Amino acid sequence: MADLSCSDFCGLGMHQSRVWTYAFVFATFLCWSSLRAGAQNPNITNPAEGVWLPYVLTRKVYQLCKIAVTALRAIKSSLVDPNKNLSNWNRGDPCTANWTGVFCYNTTLDDGYLHVQQLRLLNMNLSGSLSPELGRLSYMKILLLNGNQLSGSLPEKLGYLPNLDRLQIDENQISGSIPISFANLNKTRHFHMNNNSISGQIPPELSRLPRLIHFLLDNNNLSGYLPPQFSELPSLLILQLDNNNFEGTTIPDSYSDMSKLLKLSLRNCSLQGPIPDLSRIPNLAYIDLSSNRLNGSLPQGTLSDNITTINLSNNTLTGTIPGNFSDLPNLQRLSIANNSLNGSIPATLWENRKLNGTERLIMEMQNNNLTNITGSTVLPQNVTVWLRGNPVCSNGNLVNFCGTESDDENDSHISTNSTANCPNQACPPAYEYIPVACFCAAPLIVDIRLKSPAFTDFRPYESTFEQYLTSGIKLDLDQLDITSFVWENGPRLRISLKLFPVYVDNANNSHTFNGTEVKRIMNMFASWAIPDSGLFGPYELLDFILLDPYKDVVASSSKSGLGKGALAGIILGTIAGAVTLSAIVSLLILRKHLKDRHAISRRRRTTKSSIKIEGVKDFTFREMAAATDNFNSSAQVGQGGYGNVYKGILADGTIVAIKRAQEGSLQGEKEFLTEIELLSPLHHRNLVSLVGYCDEEGEQMLVYEFMSNGTLRDHLSARSKEPLGFAMRLRIAQGSAKGILYLHTEANPPIFHRDIKATNILLDSKFIAKVADFGLSRLAPVPDFEGTLPAHVSTVVKGTPGYLDPEYFLTHKLTDKSDVYSLGVVFLELLTGMQPISHGKNIVREVNIAFQSGMIFSVIDGRMGSYPSECVEKFLSLALRCCKEETDARPSMAEVVRELENIWFMMPESDSRTSESVTSTSGGKVVTLPPSSNAARHPYVSIDVSGSDLVSGVVPTITPR
Repeated sequence: MADLSCSDFCGLGMHQSRVWTYAFVFATFLCWSSLRAGAQNPNITNPAEGVWLPYVLTRKVYQLCKIAVTALRAIKSSLVDPNKNLSNWNRGDPCTANWTGVFCYNTTLDDGYLHVQQLRLLNMNLSGSLSPELGRLSYMKILLLNGNQLSGSLPEKLGYLPNLDRLQIDENQISGSIPISFANLNKTRHFHMNNNSISGQIPPELSRLPRLIHFLLDNNNLSGYLPPQFSELPSLLILQLDNNNFEGTTIPDSYSDMSKLLKLSLRNCSLQGPIPDLSRIPNLAYIDLSSNRLNGSLPQGTLSDNITTINLSNNTLTGTIPGNFSDLPNLQRLSIANNSLNGSIPATLWENRKLNGTERLIMEMQNNNLTNITGSTVLPQNVTVWLRGNPVCSNGNLVNFCGTESDDENDSHISTNSTANCPNQACPPAYEYIPVACFCAAPLIVDIRLKSPAFTDFRPYESTFEQYLTSGIKLDLDQLDITSFVWENGPRLRISLKLFPVYVDNANNSHTFNGTEVKRIMNMFASWAIPDSGLFGPYELLDFILLDPYKDVVASSSKSGLGKGALAGIILGTIAGAVTLSAIVSLLILRKHLKDRHAISRRRRTTKSSIKIEGVKDFTFREMAAATDNFNSSAQVGQGGYGNVYKGILADGTIVAIKRAQEGSLQGEKEFLTEIELLSPLHHRNLVSLVGYCDEEGEQMLVYEFMSNGTLRDHLSARSKEPLGFAMRLRIAQGSAKGILYLHTEANPPIFHRDIKATNILLDSKFIAKVADFGLSRLAPVPDFEGTLPAHVSTVVKGTPGYLDPEYFLTHKLTDKSDVYSLGVVFLELLTGMQPISHGKNIVREVNIAFQSGMIFSVIDGRMGSYPSECVEKFLSLALRCCKEETDARPSMAEVVRELENIWFMMPESDSRTSESVTSTSGGKVVTLPPSSNAARHPYVSIDVSGSDLVSGVVPTITPR
């Protein structure tokens, strides 16, 4: 009964007046005791911020336990919490009962109360809206709500938090405008509101903020103009507004006066006019003004020596390349492609560049009117220059400049430490060699993301970052190992770290951190106690993993110290609660009994017995372990947010793929059941077949047919050893579309997939495309009582960035055209080999720009060899129609399949790949088609003639080999 509160008496019915008399008396005593204890104990939450206040109890039973609507409870009531992360927000005092995400501290005011200073509710799958009651947490310094699904507008009262330092609401669905009241946040340094649907004009009044250093509002729906007054912000380091719509406005000249600015990123903002004089910004390191309609010349003044990145591509800039671009010692990337630049290319851009093994320079100048190179055409090591689409490339001797561009090799990196000469596997589990010696220690594993770094290539700055981080968290350099880093959409940089206990040669070294040190390091990351860095920008903590030696630290850190006053309050409350319990125990038992019966019935509805389906086998955990050699790492063939995928061999010799959900994974029981229930009755050659499942011993696994050729994305990567030809890509597109068409029209009831992407299209041994992963799928709408069929399903937005239908994202209305959009993105991947989003570039926009400028073949993947241009154009046009922003402008899936078939039969018979006939054996029959037939034209196809009749016109099935 430690968690019993006044509200527990509410809603128990109007039975037994004597019981309620006792309840009334002792409830009053309980609340009085708690209030008295609170008055004697300074370590409770300020009542205005969230503590429960006793109200006068009336004679009416239903008003027995009315309590004040406090700030934190009001905040919780405005949220939808499907994972029950906030289930302990009804227990005791917020600050002393360890409410999830609530962090309290005493203040210098010493007013006798703890105050809520941090609210960390990030990545909790919360939806709902932001409560105006947030404005009552007047001591709040850090407000983290990022990575959820919150919607609605920004409350005006947020602008009245006088101590707020950091506001992070990025990666939600917040809409509406930015309140002018935010101009009152005089102590705020960080505005992270990117990846939402915030609209309207940026209030010029925000220029009054004296401490603002990071202003991140990229990927929203902002409009109007860029406030010229922002040049008055005295501390601003990063201005990042990419992918908004400031239609027809210019970049204010006053932005040249931003004396402390390090990064200016205004990519794809519909800006026009000239580029201001950026040479007046003394420390500017990163400029991205790409994909606008800027005109005039390139910056002529001498830019800062700190410049690492200049991206002015996809504009209408004219004139020549200024010579001062040759004098930028730290330049990593110069991108001026897709403009109207002319004249000569000065070889001084790359001459005399002496780059070490980690430094790299990339210059992208494609699709301009550049005519020649003045100077040496010999490129130094680690320098890459792309000139394809310029007149200069008519010179056949410039292959190094004019060839097909390859993928950026800086996408990811895995580091190795210096312990290669140590004995193998000499450390026990959870321990490993520290980076500088063969000494076993248990590391702390930390994942962080740099949200707006001021560089393009991390490798030259890796040692600088190590020094910055270790000095910030007060560790030695030898205690840090950067295990890997990878660029993500944004561009943002994810870094995986390991922190080791201190090691001193010939000294008594510890194999683990002590508990105090673990808590100190964890708190420094979580509370942004590490000093800010302009070069590396703001970071976010993604994960802090404590291995077995540190598990007890977590348990101990969750216990709060209690003063005498708090202890007295607990004793009094416990006595009152015990007496009260004796009065109402029968009612509580009855309620618990009913609740348990409900829980049992609910569990019974979701047990294995209720999902047994004919043709889908219920495997035991032992069978799964035997099939994978006890889930040996050598059997692992993939990994996702849900867990790992293993190649398994069943007892009968069948090869299968086993998807094993890890505890706490994104998959969850709902997705597990959804996949079984939706996929089990579906049977189509272009859908991955579900063989069975395992649901025992706390494990959830799905068993599928094994697809030996992996995912489509694997074969589109630059690392693929055997690139797909156009004919094969077209057949993969057909197979994928047919599988989805089956879901939309023939499945009963129809299904919207909701997560179509290149990694969810698998290829079997014959390269037959099969659509996979139905964990996010939804049943299509069914007619209502009047027979009216709704046009959409209203649902929380889920899916993968880059593939999401924009209209679905904005309206939450899922339709069959949402799948059409996602498949259209896959088609663009097939044609270009590009990722949906890479280094901030969106594939739909990039291909549209090339299409509208008449340069569509400049984006076609050169690795697929020769191709019929007319067929490619029609395929590209179809893909772009699938990716129209307006739902009604997209074709239906039936139209997509029909048009793909038309393109297939347009393939020219004179193709050089048609010299051989195609022979296939099926059911003892051998069919040879002449070279003139459409099927025989493609050596990458096999023909299944079973059940077909060439004479009567029943066409055999043609599939990729």
